[in-house]
Amino acid sequence: MEVVYPCCCGLDVHKKSITACVLWAEAKGKSRKEKKRFGTFTHDLLQLADWLAQCGVTHVAMESTGVYWKPVWNVLAEQFEALLVNAQHIKAVPGRKTDQKDSEWIADLLQHGLLRGSFVPRGLQVNFATSRGIA
Repeated sequence: MEVVYPCCCGLDVHKKSITACVLWAEAKGKSRKEKKRFGTFTHDLLQLADWLAQCGVTHVAMESTGVYWKPVWNVLAEQFEALLVNAQHIKAVPGRKTDQKDSEWIADLLQHGLLRGSFVPRGLQVNFATSRGIA
């Protein structure tokens, strides 16, 4: 399959943790991956954003289950092209049961352009830097 995004990240978001998998497309159709787990407090989300920037990530995808995606979205959507994806579109493949496998599966689907983001209403898109007094 054709690689659409050479450096992207899939996130598996839960109440207390986020598992991130960064994929880099390499020569001859191979890819390199690195996985990391983060907490969900603001300082953890900022560390996640810094790590993704250091990795050269351009696109990030996450599932839209529950409300746990909202703070993650508010931090990452300012810096990266973020996709909020319907969980039913991702979970269609059986055998992906762990957070690590889920994040890798999301990253793989994203890297090949197989995900379509959901509409995120304007009211949910908060300027994080301004709201925290950073900017």
